[in-house]
Amino acid sequence: MTKEFKNKNQWALILGGSSGLGLATAKKLAKHGMNICIVHRNPRMQEDEIQAEFKIIKQQGVAFKSFNTDAFKPEKRTAVIEALQSEFGSQHKIKTFVHSVAKGNLKPMASEDSPVLKHDDFALTINAMGISLYDWTKALFDAKLFTEDTRIISFTSEGNSKAWQNYAAVSAAKVTLEAITRNIALEFAPFGIKANCIQAGVTDTSSLRMIPGSEKIIEHTLKRNPNKRLTLPEDVANAVYLLSKDEAAWITGTVIPVDGGEHLS
Repeated sequence: MTKEFKNKNQWALILGGSSGLGLATAKKLAKHGMNICIVHRNPRMQEDEIQAEFKIIKQQGVAFKSFNTDAFKPEKRTAVIEALQSEFGSQHKIKTFVHSVAKGNLKPMASEDSPVLKHDDFALTINAMGISLYDWTKALFDAKLFTEDTRIISFTSEGNSKAWQNYAAVSAAKVTLEAITRNIALEFAPFGIKANCIQAGVTDTSSLRMIPGSEKIIEHTLKRNPNKRLTLPEDVANAVYLLSKDEAAWITGTVIPVDGGEHLS
């Protein structure tokens, strides 16, 4: 296997890298020699399981750091960045920054027997799953932690344009995420930064299972997808890897479906 990122002092910083798409991405990039830093938020009861996954990454022979902290609090973000500045010195930089966070409200707009969406629910979800991309990008940029050819990648979904039951707040967050990505691609282009969203197909992750009616979503997807299977976290990780390569330097400001053709029907 070609390890094109090995010995280049390059890092991937992954927000939400302890499970799902983020963890698969960490494993994929580590296999190709990229050093890995994961920022995640998990309870103590999951610690053994998470550390077992992190051990797999370390076995690739790359440098590894993790922070179990609240990525959405400014003071916690500052602490992580200061720790990375101390760790990196002047030689190491972030090549790939991956935004893979899921924190939001899956409530209906109208219901007689369950809580409904309120303004604060929208604000929390949009801030966590959308605006935080800019908050982290700007903070890392100001800290001079990016390489001269950094790739910023975030994950959106087909809910960006389709109405799904109980998905209104997350849908609004995904649209926000995509708008911010486009402007990062535009306004940070002079500094060598490229930014793209991956529109992942329906993937059987813990985030999907939190959506009411997820079983029906899975059943419908298996019928409509031309390849008759769900998207795997590894499918998305492969796309992140491709977008991190030198050959992808001219791809920026896009939303790229990675779904086996699911979006076609």
